[in-house]
Amino acid sequence: MESGIKSKPRRNVIFIVLISLVLAFVIYYSVMCLLSPGRKLEDLRNAYSTKSSEKNDADKQISRNPDYLKLLKEKAFLQSRIAMAGTDSSYLALNMTDSTANIEICGVVVHKSKMVDLKISKILTETNENAILSLLSAPFTISGSYATIMKEPVIFQMAPKDTSEYKPDVMPDTTLAEPVNYILETKQGIRIYVYQQEQMKPKDRMNQFKFDLNDRLRDTWNSLKRVVEFKVPEYHLFIKIKLPRADAKIIYRALPKNGQIALFN
Repeated sequence: MESGIKSKPRRNVIFIVLISLVLAFVIYYSVMCLLSPGRKLEDLRNAYSTKSSEKNDADKQISRNPDYLKLLKEKAFLQSRIAMAGTDSSYLALNMTDSTANIEICGVVVHKSKMVDLKISKILTETNENAILSLLSAPFTISGSYATIMKEPVIFQMAPKDTSEYKPDVMPDTTLAEPVNYILETKQGIRIYVYQQEQMKPKDRMNQFKFDLNDRLRDTWNSLKRVVEFKVPEYHLFIKIKLPRADAKIIYRALPKNGQIALFN
């Protein structure tokens, strides 16, 4: 009887210790995640900031002028497009001011689409620093992607034995009904999220939910690994847009494996 009474307080102590450890880890993890955006901005400053000579008061006032900053951003966007035009391959130009996503080749727009429901990292929109302008003055290079559709669709078809058995293709294109959602990873650490605008069927909404859930699980797992190693989790700048399904699919399949992207915001 006495041993049972003694074991119960012991279990309570163990339970309290475990709960305390879990809470301590959650607090530690949350603090490290809160530090992540600031660390990312600091890394951008170290990587892209250029040393400048001392400025007088007039120069500082000009640099804060919204019209002047807009011109600098337009210049950075043009520099990126000029650099990509020399590659002789298709590339993507995202213009947040007029909400267009264009596929271009050698400076010529070959496909134009209208974006809706734009979301972009505050570091890119609210930080008017030389580092951000330097970052945007060069194109982003795609390093990988996650998608609900294949990059190059494969069609399996039985070959006819002879010409008498040949029949023209009359089967409908089933890929037109596939939900289209994908993420373009870039070497600069910026992620481009593209979702289809249409949500006409329940499976479309479920597909997007699963797609976002998998992305969050990947990020959480990578963050946990870094936190365990006493490192600040990596923060990814993001751009989230919605496009008509057909346009989203065309853009994804038009971009080469290591394609490039220019951004103007």
